Amino acid sequence: MDKLELALLQPVLDTLQDGVYITDENGLTLTINRAYERITGIQRHKVVGKHMTELVKAGYISKSVSLEVIREQEPVTLVQTIHDSRKIVVSGNPMFNEQGELQYVITNVRDITELLNAKHAQEQLEQIINTRQEYSLKAPDTALDSSIILSNRSQACYELAERIAPTLVKVLIQGETGTGKTLLAQFIHQHSERSDGPFISLNCAAMPEGLIEAELFGYVAGAFTGASNRGKDGLLDIAHGGTLFLDEIGDLPLALQAKLLKVVEENRFLPLGATRFKDTNIRLITATHHDLKEAVSRGRFREDLYYRLCVVPITLPPLRQRKDEIIPLLNHYLQFFAEQYQVTKQLDPEAVERLINYSWPGNVRELMNLTERLLLSATGETIGPNDLPAEVQPTLQPGEPGIAGTLKEQVAALEKRLITTALQQHRTTRAAAASLGIDQSTLVKKSQRWKTDVNQ
Repeated sequence: MDKLELALLQPVLDTLQDGVYITDENGLTLTINRAYERITGIQRHKVVGKHMTELVKAGYISKSVSLEVIREQEPVTLVQTIHDSRKIVVSGNPMFNEQGELQYVITNVRDITELLNAKHAQEQLEQIINTRQEYSLKAPDTALDSSIILSNRSQACYELAERIAPTLVKVLIQGETGTGKTLLAQFIHQHSERSDGPFISLNCAAMPEGLIEAELFGYVAGAFTGASNRGKDGLLDIAHGGTLFLDEIGDLPLALQAKLLKVVEENRFLPLGATRFKDTNIRLITATHHDLKEAVSRGRFREDLYYRLCVVPITLPPLRQRKDEIIPLLNHYLQFFAEQYQVTKQLDPEAVERLINYSWPGNVRELMNLTERLLLSATGETIGPNDLPAEVQPTLQPGEPGIAGTLKEQVAALEKRLITTALQQHRTTRAAAASLGIDQSTLVKKSQRWKTDVNQ
């Protein structure tokens, strides 16, 4: 290809959007087009007339596709990284004369950085959507309207929550398991300026330390064995512009408490395996059924983190202290589950009276589960006192008719009822034992003994 032919060909090559690099059969550079200059940053006058081996030694390119084509005598395609970040696809094709001899190597270069970025952005978007669906709360918890709250003690909690909702003040919600801490956190979110953003909930007691850290802070590619090769955004990213609710914060391991303190103080965090901090924009609400002051005194919870999280403490009373709410809650969940299962039933007045006088150790969550159970298990159209489980039945006082058994037998029966209720509420023997203040092995032994007695 002489100079005249190159001069005539050059304007055509310069109109192409893809980069073009042409060498002769020996690897000597004949020309490149403007797109190649734009994509790679290599100027034409610095490479024309230079051999490809010389350009590789000089560091202009890391590997020559043209030399590979000359060696293989067939097309070669490579993906290369230039300027430390941009990805290009380089395809070299041999051009033969009529005698089958190699004359030129035509290399086509396409910048795929934007394409890969778009693909990565799509994958991140899908990850965010999936994570939000996983950690956003679902019915029936969200089916409960806070307007059902009727008692003065509960109403005071919701009035305070409504006053502080428009601010970004840190809120620590305290109360027994099942009292409605998540509902109150949602109420704060819904009455805040972030109500259009996501509400993401994480139970700190529901997963091991390593998994909590990965889910909360996210990780970069290759951060640990089994990690996604694309990395993963954490909930501090997913909840951007919204509210992150950390339930059972008292169970957060000490090592992660230090990392969370960084988030609270500086609104930034370090993903697993990362070397650069990321900024976060969230409203943080926490909750616990533990006595965090006692946990601080025992060294199980950081004092500095406690005071930063507990700027506004709100303590929800247990359901046994909110008897005015029991009937509205029963009616609400009866209607809710009736619509779900297409079954309609009513509560007998005597059954309602027993439910009002029940202690409800599992609080609102226990009431919700029991209502669903009664709706499906009761045989008639009315749920009567005989349909209620044993733990809801009134306890006879000494001297009353119907009392049976020795003191030892009655204590054993009460023990069985308490353990059975704890297992129904907490689902695992470890959690049930912890709630009763006994060893897990003790609870398991007692449960197995009762099963043996029944089978004999």
